Amino acid sequence: MTLYYLLPLDRAFTPATVLTLVGGIAAVALLLAWQIREITRDRRPELRAMEALATSAPLYMLLFATTYYVMERSAAGSFSETLSRTDALYFTVTVFSTVGFGDIAPRSETARVLVTGQMAVNVLLIGVAARLLVSAVQRGRLQQNPPDPGADERPRPEG
Repeated sequence: MTLYYLLPLDRAFTPATVLTLVGGIAAVALLLAWQIREITRDRRPELRAMEALATSAPLYMLLFATTYYVMERSAAGSFSETLSRTDALYFTVTVFSTVGFGDIAPRSETARVLVTGQMAVNVLLIGVAARLLVSAVQRGRLQQNPPDPGADERPRPEG
């Protein structure tokens, strides 16, 4: 978060910006995949899953906030108001959380395409990633406490 506010983000919004965003999303996905694998191996899979969420979700949102900030600085009027770094982060979080207060809205076609892309990836991130994290925690628990193979057998009645 500190880097978001300190890095010089005075570059122009170009197709390279979009490629950087896509690459960043791919990097977050790889990070999440690695974390899911580690969850299954950890002694405390629940804590590891919380750590995965606590690192992946903010990084993902910062990618979009940075993109929106650079876009607004390069093409004023892309959004319904000029975006500061805080405004771009706020807008990203409202889109991510599906709150959408309506105080900031994309105006240009490019901004609308990017926001639509964020919404689509949000659905995947929330749905698929959440399911994968839960499954990894369950697998991790099973590895820590494997089921007793004889526990399921019922005694047979004599007779």
